[in-house]
Amino acid sequence: MSDKIRAVGLLSGGLDSTLAVRIMLDQGIEVTALHFRTGFSYVERNRLVGRQPPGPTDAERMAALLKVPLEVIDVSDEFIPVVLNPRYGYGSGMNPCVDCRIFFLRHARAWMEEHGYHFVFTGEVVGQRPKSQMRQTLAVVERRSGLTGYLLRPLSAKLLPPTVPELRGWVDRERLYAIGGRGRREQIALAERFGITGYAQPSGGCCYLIDRNYSRRLKDFLTHPSEGTLTKDMVQLLAVGRHLRLPSGRRVVIGRDEGENEYLRHCGVRGVLLTTLDHPGPTALVEGDPGWDEIELAARVTAGYSDGKDEPTVLVEVRHDDGAAELIRVTPLSGEESRAWMI
Repeated sequence: MSDKIRAVGLLSGGLDSTLAVRIMLDQGIEVTALHFRTGFSYVERNRLVGRQPPGPTDAERMAALLKVPLEVIDVSDEFIPVVLNPRYGYGSGMNPCVDCRIFFLRHARAWMEEHGYHFVFTGEVVGQRPKSQMRQTLAVVERRSGLTGYLLRPLSAKLLPPTVPELRGWVDRERLYAIGGRGRREQIALAERFGITGYAQPSGGCCYLIDRNYSRRLKDFLTHPSEGTLTKDMVQLLAVGRHLRLPSGRRVVIGRDEGENEYLRHCGVRGVLLTTLDHPGPTALVEGDPGWDEIELAARVTAGYSDGKDEPTVLVEVRHDDGAAELIRVTPLSGEESRAWMI
């Protein structure tokens, strides 16, 4: 093992976590950054539907800028139970922020112990987020993650009790900070001083569990147990397209652009695909095993979102789960009627 003090840092690619890494580097700490993929990220969704070009993620860019190794860890399967049954409840949407931090930090602790590192640090700031970063909650997260004394928050360290790294002299407490509250003026000034640019803008994070539309769709899905359990494929599907429930209760997902249309054709969720043929229009997924009446009504909805919405009829291809296809001609449903079924 190296004689240097080694620490594990959580790196999202945002301003605060990037600054935390830089502060540790400035004290001569050997840093490895961890980034967790949960499956609930706008970045992952945008790549699936072609809205984000190939290239490094925010975390990868910041790790390269800071010249630190980055470990990207996919925890999407393990994270779903955290979302469904959070011990500390939800935030403004379906975001289990406190449980999320505990989950990440338990993984970070395990990585630290496995690789012989000394402590873990994050970019958390006292009082910045109303649920997960209040002083009392930070203490709960530290205790529940099993990192009592070994979890350093460099940006707010002087507002918190000294940690083991500070007490043992691994880290100089006087060179840490006392930043608190929701503003980011001090962090931006610090980034300018360090010459750090290109970080992800602090606009509320990249997790769509805080998004009202997504939260509403997820809640709706969970109230229909007949649709099965929440899977990685379903997590992504809930973030794509327009979602409607027909009067029968059957869910229909309609693509909003060609990227979403292409995604629906290969999304891994079982159902019937509908595509308008004689007019440009969306692809729609009718989930599960719909009856013919449901397929016909969903085809009318799909036609209503096509360029043929004002025509008497529109030709729609119906492609079943087994690959069999047939054509039907339907009268487009008005947008006003469809909107009444929007989730």
